[in-house]
Amino acid sequence: MHNLLNWVSANQQIIYIVILMIFVGIEVIGRVPSVLHTPLMSGANAIHGVVIIGAIIVMGKAEPDNYLALVLGFLAVIVGTLNVVGGFVVTDRMLEMFRKKK
Repeated sequence: MHNLLNWVSANQQIIYIVILMIFVGIEVIGRVPSVLHTPLMSGANAIHGVVIIGAIIVMGKAEPDNYLALVLGFLAVIVGTLNVVGGFVVTDRMLEMFRKKK
């Protein structure tokens, strides 16, 4: 418990920034009109390719005995891949609405 408190006090500014980013993101997404929500979110999900590349770099540079970095990197690759695929599926479904029916 003492180690956790030391870590929180050492990273206090970063924790505040993350919490602020969460609230700003909720406000920004909440104010997007529903007509624009799908194209914007599908494009934003496709940007998660950067997350995948960053996670692969973290996993490549991690020490072999640093299991936390390896597990978090692996989870970031999995979640980022799901998000990218989901973004493209949503975009495809959205574009399907504009195709002429036979």
